[in-house]
Amino acid sequence: MTDPIDRSRLAPGFWKTKPLSRMSRHEWEALCDGCGKCCLNKLEDEDSGDISLTRVACRLLDLDTCHCSNYANRHSYVPECIVLRPGELERHLSWMPETCAYRLVHEGRPLPDWHPLVSGDPESVHRAGISLRGRMVSESEVAEDDWEDYIIDEPT
Repeated sequence: MTDPIDRSRLAPGFWKTKPLSRMSRHEWEALCDGCGKCCLNKLEDEDSGDISLTRVACRLLDLDTCHCSNYANRHSYVPECIVLRPGELERHLSWMPETCAYRLVHEGRPLPDWHPLVSGDPESVHRAGISLRGRMVSESEVAEDDWEDYIIDEPT
């Protein structure tokens, strides 16, 4: 399968030496591992503030590739879609997947061997069982009142 993320013309290991705040847009976008987790709907417990991950995906997420089907125009269709930016990661850490490259680099941890920037293969995230390929349903198929029935533990 073709990688929808352009990972060409990047310095090897750039994420090890370059702070997130100094990355180009190309480098920033290449950090995405294509797991699909950030595009899953989350539920927040009103009392505790705990956030639960569901396997109910945004209607724009391609369930086979685990990439947005209309990334460039996603805010026209999903205004609440979050845009991650280096200076705003702290406020998003509560819901970000433990395996997320943005989180790992922010916390000074290495990227795992299955990450496409390390493996050189966009399918490695799927083979490692990190992505949600084959385990998601589209939000267009599930009533919001039923999302609690789809709560999952994050695959790591």
